[in-house]
Amino acid sequence: IVEGDSAGGSAKQGRDRKFQAILPLKGKILNVEKARFDKMLASQEVVTLITALGTGIGVEEYNIDKLRYHRIIIMTDADVDGSHIRTLLLTFFYRQMPELIQRGHIYIAQPPLYKVKHGKSEQYLKDDLALTEYLIEIALTGAQVVNSNKEVFEDSTLKEFSSLYYQTQQVIDRLSRTMDADVLRVISEGVQIHLESEQAAKLSADNLIQALNIRLGDHSQNLEITPQLEERTERYRLLVSRRVHGNLKMTFINADFVNGSDYQSIQAFSLSAAGKVGPGSKVRRGDPEKSHKELAIVNFQEGINWLISEAERTVSRQRYKGLGEMNPSQLWETTMDTNTRTLLRVQIEDAIYADQTFMTLMGDDVEPRRAFIETNALIARNIDV
Repeated sequence: IVEGDSAGGSAKQGRDRKFQAILPLKGKILNVEKARFDKMLASQEVVTLITALGTGIGVEEYNIDKLRYHRIIIMTDADVDGSHIRTLLLTFFYRQMPELIQRGHIYIAQPPLYKVKHGKSEQYLKDDLALTEYLIEIALTGAQVVNSNKEVFEDSTLKEFSSLYYQTQQVIDRLSRTMDADVLRVISEGVQIHLESEQAAKLSADNLIQALNIRLGDHSQNLEITPQLEERTERYRLLVSRRVHGNLKMTFINADFVNGSDYQSIQAFSLSAAGKVGPGSKVRRGDPEKSHKELAIVNFQEGINWLISEAERTVSRQRYKGLGEMNPSQLWETTMDTNTRTLLRVQIEDAIYADQTFMTLMGDDVEPRRAFIETNALIARNIDV
């Protein structure tokens, strides 16, 4: 099931006619969660889909054993409209043909978002994460980091540092929805938090404010860090407050955070790369005995960012806005070839939760949907407004 006529045409030309059939969808399918049964059957897209599957629909007509295809693959663009169409199709299958999902017949295609070229090598990449990993691999080839003690980090050690760095950045990005990102960054750079006693909390506050003053510079004027004793737990915590663009920003650092996995992940980076690569370090790319580039750095982040920017100069990339931008051979090679494609099988592990989710997000009742949006607004990413 392919979104759009143009992509449908390319898919028809690129398919293996022995066992693959293409159904292009013109426009968006009806939201069957809201529509009456008779209105649903008046939708041309729905009727075409039912006819293609061959199962019929409704209590008297529906027969799963008449299904013509055992892999029904939803193939949409990697944008908001594509996500919407995919959601509408999943709603249709869940409400009208749930056995297709229960028997494992419904799949979601994973078309690439990028085509990259480095030298004579070309590669398709699924998403932004895959692109970052690809650039890191190129960036670290022939790279070295030398710290102020003349220790040289390269190859597997540099890959380990980079892996820890990006894991830490993912943790910071997630936590920054409710915590001050600059506080988390100075912790990742070596500031340790101890809250076992009032004295330990005060010392941690002093170390934290010193590091933040250096990081924030002139923007640290409104910064305050106060050790507090929580009455409920009788344990110490730190309250970090500062004004950002006139708004008061408060972050609590308590024992639950310090003893949790997120803090441990951040500390793992601070004890490795951040602790070994500081002021007086340098990063270089190329053979140090021959032609190479070199840059003085004060932390590992500067080094890896420079290496990636240098790698990007050697890589050309094409970003696919939609399936229609691919020609038939590209669609076959990346998304339809059974030897190389990636598919996600749609499964329902919790039927009650799935039912509630479809009702909340796709149903007529506005209040539960508003409550869901308000509850999850801070953790939403890549919002298209």
